[in-house]
Amino acid sequence: GPGGTGAPDWVHAVPLADVYRGPYKAGDAQAGFKYAGHVQEAIDLLRRRGRSPAGFIAESCPSVGGQIFFPPGYLENVYRLVRQAGGLCIADEVQTGYGRIGSHFYAFESQKVVPDIVVLGKPIGNGHPLSAVITTAEIAAAFDNGMEFFSTFGGNPVSCAVGEAVLRIVQKERLLEHALTVGEQLLKGLQPLAKRYPLVGDVRGSGLFLGVELVKDRLTLEPAAEEAAFIVNRMRELGILIGTDGPWHNVLKIRPPMPFNLQNADFLTATLERVLEENFSD
Repeated sequence: GPGGTGAPDWVHAVPLADVYRGPYKAGDAQAGFKYAGHVQEAIDLLRRRGRSPAGFIAESCPSVGGQIFFPPGYLENVYRLVRQAGGLCIADEVQTGYGRIGSHFYAFESQKVVPDIVVLGKPIGNGHPLSAVITTAEIAAAFDNGMEFFSTFGGNPVSCAVGEAVLRIVQKERLLEHALTVGEQLLKGLQPLAKRYPLVGDVRGSGLFLGVELVKDRLTLEPAAEEAAFIVNRMRELGILIGTDGPWHNVLKIRPPMPFNLQNADFLTATLERVLEENFSD
């Protein structure tokens, strides 16, 4: 984003598998396979330099990238290519884990993959500072070499008790099913907006992980960042907190708390429609 310094030279970013903005669109059944080809290109580049990949890391559904859902088969193909080249596959579930997308506990499950390492944060403590790294027994054993790994607050029993309580509540209150039901209601309310307002270029998501991408032109897909900022500020004034995300900050990020209910969903969509009717130049 703005102000960033870019990745170090040992990090090789691949194009985002975005079926709205990218070269391979949602209607392309081979989109996942084609986007995975960019990872193979990065691996080939490393090989020409006499190197191999250490690993591949990605959010299972890129949130900061703009509430993106990968096309079917993308991570499945990427993980296969990375492992064939000797690398590890790492899933960032900080924003997408714990039932956020409704259909699965972890978002990587929706891509039919099992990572070598999973990183977690935010939702696992429900506001309490807690994070975790989950990995295989084989990788964990590699640390058992005499080197001491120490963290002052690591394994804090109070934090662990909080984490256990969160897991119990997620199961007891059936929050995955709840997220899926409320998310479907949200989509039913948001998707018609794309037909009525040219500014709304795309509505996407699952469960309580949704994005509304705003564009000035549906052909060029010019990002409507100023309009997105206006909407976020007006929604806040009207009692609803959403944010913007994506490389151009033109995607409305809708990621409410898991107890968010059907009445809340209807209020959000009605308020967003009200704001879309306003004069953005005011």
